[in-house]
Amino acid sequence: MDHPGFFDRAGPFTVEHIAAVTGSQLPPAAAMSALIADVRPLTEALGNHVTFVDNRKFLVHLAGTRAGACFVHPNFAGRVPAGTVALINKAPYRAFALALQLFYPDAKWPKAAGTGRDAIDPTATLEEGVVVEPGAIIGPQAVIGRGSRIAAGAVVGYRCHVGRGSYIGANATVLHALIGDRVTLHSGVSIGQDGFGFAMSGEGHIKVPQIGRVIIQDDVEIGANTSIDRGALKDTIIGEGTKIDNLVQIGHNVIMGRHCVIVGQVGISGSSELGDFVVMGGHSGLVGHIKVGAGAQIAGSSHVNEDLPAGARVGGTPAVPFREWARQIAAIKKLGRKSGSGRDGPDED
Repeated sequence: MDHPGFFDRAGPFTVEHIAAVTGSQLPPAAAMSALIADVRPLTEALGNHVTFVDNRKFLVHLAGTRAGACFVHPNFAGRVPAGTVALINKAPYRAFALALQLFYPDAKWPKAAGTGRDAIDPTATLEEGVVVEPGAIIGPQAVIGRGSRIAAGAVVGYRCHVGRGSYIGANATVLHALIGDRVTLHSGVSIGQDGFGFAMSGEGHIKVPQIGRVIIQDDVEIGANTSIDRGALKDTIIGEGTKIDNLVQIGHNVIMGRHCVIVGQVGISGSSELGDFVVMGGHSGLVGHIKVGAGAQIAGSSHVNEDLPAGARVGGTPAVPFREWARQIAAIKKLGRKSGSGRDGPDED
């Protein structure tokens, strides 16, 4: 989808200026006057982008990066390929956070309804048959598709798109998001707030601007008071036909496949990926940066801490295959009966 984005980008800036702002060192022969226009992930960066590597497991991608500059720990500076300027810093992620603040100074605060007095901004586009209930706010340059309904107190923010035949419930907020056709967001849903991103250290925690979006595809339904964070550098994506219950938390950069079923109080940590038709029972959760294969089923109150293959059926904490989980439960019950076999009754005061 052709979209202008949600944040205004500053710059370009020279490598020398970026190094000065972030407290980074440059190699003696660095091209200090080279211009950097934007930030990108390590695997997507090109010659006018700055990126970072802060974890050994991503060093495999460092050799192939085409970035113009890269924040890197002194121990790994020698691995930065020719053509990429090494921005040497003992805390590369912290330095990258400062660079994000430099390039996107307005990303600290969500963009909602602007500063006008009209409930429907004059620059918004509403197709035929759109209903906007009292108290709802449509922000600048927002687009609402034909036949959609925006309920009382809802906010559709700056440059957001809502497709045709969709429903945005009372007091729901849609920020930094592109919503498909026939999507239902129930009351109190929060879409597009910034994810939990901080460069943490003993010197304090620096906020990392979150400049991605939320993409919600067609025929998705999302229950009351569920929160979906926008992406950090990439997009958070909810696949076509997925159904999400109340009180679910979905972190930044999550990619969810088509026709998933996510039951109440589930927590999905940032950068997790779910295939099509994944089912997660109530109060279950995923740690970040793992992949769950298509058709996997996760039992209620279970917590997954590693990749799952397609079709897996797991339960428990940490989650294990169903049969193993059943044996664990049986063993615990047996142990409980054995340890209590010598008691005649409840304790007396």
